[in-house]
Amino acid sequence: MTTHTEAEIASQPDCWRKVAAIPTHALPSPGERVAVIGCGTSWFVAQSYAALRERAGHGETDAFPASETPLGRTYDRILALTRSGTTTEVLDVLRRARASGSVRTTAVTADPATPVSELADEIVALDFADERSVVQTRFATTQLALLRTHLGEDLTSAVADAEQALAEPLPAELVAAEQFSFLGSGWSYGLAREAALKMREAARAWTEAYLAMEYRHGPIAIAGPGRVTWMLGTAPDGLREQVEATGGSLLESTLDPMAELIRIQRLAVARARAAGLDPDRPLHLTRSVILPG
Repeated sequence: MTTHTEAEIASQPDCWRKVAAIPTHALPSPGERVAVIGCGTSWFVAQSYAALRERAGHGETDAFPASETPLGRTYDRILALTRSGTTTEVLDVLRRARASGSVRTTAVTADPATPVSELADEIVALDFADERSVVQTRFATTQLALLRTHLGEDLTSAVADAEQALAEPLPAELVAAEQFSFLGSGWSYGLAREAALKMREAARAWTEAYLAMEYRHGPIAIAGPGRVTWMLGTAPDGLREQVEATGGSLLESTLDPMAELIRIQRLAVARARAAGLDPDRPLHLTRSVILPG
């Protein structure tokens, strides 16, 4: 039986195609100084977008977990990423920003009929990418697809890569691997962190995430037989040889890193099933963290 998580993973290419029709006037304009906030998965997407926006020359962009947002700094806009629209820390930042009256706020959400719509100045709704599962998959990548499109990127090849990532079989040795270290560089570092989180959430797997060039400065000590170092993007020169010398394996792909994340999402579900876990109902997690008081 197909889980909600599996169905949502499979729908991502179609969701990415739809973002071209979404109005983006509420998103940050070139030249604005922007703080992008979120919690969990949304924070990692914020990190990827911040790197992409600065690389595109659109202006200074910082990414923060909502609970650590420094509202004493001067920003032109706060961009809040929140699937549920109910996360306590995100709402608190928007509430304080509105009280200050000194910064514009925009929220990207899957459900505009939630408290976030009352606190943000502008809303971008991606309701077609909402999810029944607790673990985020398609909403995370769809909001990043929207933000990449807004920066002027053509996602045609990324969509094709996503379809390839859905079609390719998963190697049995990945389902059985003991440990994973996900690596990224620039904008793909946020995706590496999200990949590690997905495997932990769905399959309770032992995963870590690092910047690719930093991996050799200590974390490579964990590499070894039965353990996988997985690069999202192009691996630095010499890294493959160093990982393989430990007896471990290094994976890298020519797929767009956002599409490569789909392969990892699929693997997380496969490992969950192998462990007798329900990927739709991960242990100790809820769709939104709503704190008392």
